[in-house]
Amino acid sequence: MPETNSRACARNLDVVSLRFYANFVVNVKRKNFLPKALMLGVGLDSDGHKRVTTGPNFALVGGSKDTHEQMTEKTIKINEKLKARGKELHEVSHEEFDDMAQEVGLKRFEPKKTER
Repeated sequence: MPETNSRACARNLDVVSLRFYANFVVNVKRKNFLPKALMLGVGLDSDGHKRVTTGPNFALVGGSKDTHEQMTEKTIKINEKLKARGKELHEVSHEEFDDMAQEVGLKRFEPKKTER
């Protein structure tokens, strides 16, 4: 009897999970731990190009040329502020990160509250 699509899909997911787990275990043994904190920037506008920029504590994906440059610039400025404070990203509090983000021109998004 042929395998159904759901069984094949589940088997493929198991293989992917196993590979991720195996890589994680190998990295732990080598003392290459995953980062504890990561800044993720996603540009939602596009001009047809695929842009990806990564660094030790950030990943920037998408956006038009201008948007991607702005994300890169602000991420670099935050990293400079972290270095000036002698800290790494995972060592700062949420409030401290918010302060640095505001200093470089980022704004916190506050969703509108709807009444039920």
